[in-house]
Amino acid sequence: PDFYAVAGVAVGDVLNIRMHPDPHAAKVGEIPPEGTCVRNLGCQGGLTFQEFTELSGEQKAERLKENPRWCKVEYQGTTGWVAGRYLTEGACGE
Repeated sequence: PDFYAVAGVAVGDVLNIRMHPDPHAAKVGEIPPEGTCVRNLGCQGGLTFQEFTELSGEQKAERLKENPRWCKVEYQGTTGWVAGRYLTEGACGE
């Protein structure tokens, strides 16, 4: 998708934007739990189409632990990486 919306982030928490696709990388920004208009700049990691269609739910969960999906995004002028599991397809009313 061209844009994402934040999903699965608790009220009162934020989705951290990181310098690199790593949970320990420096934080460069944040997106609120109701964030929208998150521009998609490309993702890496996650399940392949074959894994998505052929693996069991348990196998998919294990594979995602080994190879989590990270997405490069731009949100309100800040560019960086976020954990893909917290994104869903969204829109932007530009």
